[in-house]
Amino acid sequence: MIEAGRVKARRKAGTVRRSSRSFLVVAGICVVLGLSSTLMAQAGRGSEPNVTAKAIAPVDFSGQWVSLVTEDWRFRMVLPPKGDYAGVPLNPAGRKVADSWDPAKDESAGEQCKAYGAPAIMRAPGRLRISWADDDALKIETDAGTQTRMLSFKDPMGEGGDWQGLSRASWMMTGNRSPMSARGPAGNSESARRPTTLRVVTTNFRSGYLRKNGVPYSDKAVLTEYYDRTMEPDGTSYLVVTGVVEDPTYLNQQFITSSHFKKQNNQSGWNPTACSVR
Repeated sequence: MIEAGRVKARRKAGTVRRSSRSFLVVAGICVVLGLSSTLMAQAGRGSEPNVTAKAIAPVDFSGQWVSLVTEDWRFRMVLPPKGDYAGVPLNPAGRKVADSWDPAKDESAGEQCKAYGAPAIMRAPGRLRISWADDDALKIETDAGTQTRMLSFKDPMGEGGDWQGLSRASWMMTGNRSPMSARGPAGNSESARRPTTLRVVTTNFRSGYLRKNGVPYSDKAVLTEYYDRTMEPDGTSYLVVTGVVEDPTYLNQQFITSSHFKKQNNQSGWNPTACSVR
């Protein structure tokens, strides 16, 4: 009788333990499901609407800008002589192409725009008109060479292969550089860490010239640009475009330039001109 009671007790205890384990498993599943539901709900509540690049742009580059030739005057304002490629880190293949430059040959081949492609167009003296082509793409029009660039904040449309190629734009964090807050020094402001530099990476363009005298870049080159706008105390605004060209075909290191523009308060001086070799 005693032994039978013990057996029954052990069976009862086993049943209790199995029931407890089952309860814990079920409870655990419920907890996981509950957490998952909570996280999904939070994610749904916290998700941002599909805002556009234009709506969240921290800097306004729109308007007309006139170039200020503050560097490389002799290469930009006049046609340099053949073989003058000082300051450009050409490799032997690049120097060979530059030394064989023939403007008459370019003209007869209809290649007058070789010095107006993406890696060179911002260096051409003249004016820019910057506007929003749509909610997610900036448009840059130049009167020099009558070129148009499209800077897309989404995947660029098209296949490239023309003078301006495909450009992908994004905002870059600039740390303490830009005093965007009235609460004190930029380094002490949360808003000062907002992106204020526009970064543009351009690829898939035709080969052309970095300078009008035949200094080459290839269709394998990559152009990375940084657009910054300043606001001076007197209300004057400047646009600074830093360009970095990397070309495994004709350059042995990066070619870096800085182009400056002044904001115009009107549309005066706009003078569209065709590409020219000379």
